[in-house]
Amino acid sequence: MTTLKTKRFTLRPPGASDAEPIAKYLSDFAVSGNLARVPFPYSISDARAWLGSMRSPTPPEETNFAIDLPGEGLVGQIGFHPGANGTLIGYWLAVPFWGRGLMTEAAGAVIDWYFRTTGAEQLYSGIFAFNQASLAVQNKLGFAQIGQSALLCLARGREVEHIDTVLTRAAWMKAAK
Repeated sequence: MTTLKTKRFTLRPPGASDAEPIAKYLSDFAVSGNLARVPFPYSISDARAWLGSMRSPTPPEETNFAIDLPGEGLVGQIGFHPGANGTLIGYWLAVPFWGRGLMTEAAGAVIDWYFRTTGAEQLYSGIFAFNQASLAVQNKLGFAQIGQSALLCLARGREVEHIDTVLTRAAWMKAAK
């Protein structure tokens, strides 16, 4: 199980004790409404089911990290999952912690780990078109927009305009300097 440290927090494997904060924070539509694969409302049983679906050992392309802020505990998640074209990165942060640069710091650490751990030449992601804060995070990290699509948002119960993005290993190496 991989644990990473940044200047302000620890990125660690999520565990059973994280079910309550996950359910609490994902029950906020301001968070779940920005995510494709999260229903709303989000219950403690949803959190337990998700945590129970994790396997060990976990390959890099399926690794998830809890963002563990000292004095607060879990305040968000960031991780990888397989997609149609390759590995995707997804993330969320609880509303009280928005606007502090935490997700840029977390994503930078996790992306660096991913490219050091794998031979992957690219990493895919995307954002719903209305989520400009998440797009700003991706822009800071070197992601490039590669298209638009419609993607089902479970919390909204409909397809939403989605901006598709990719980060190449070369762009990451350039941005990380």
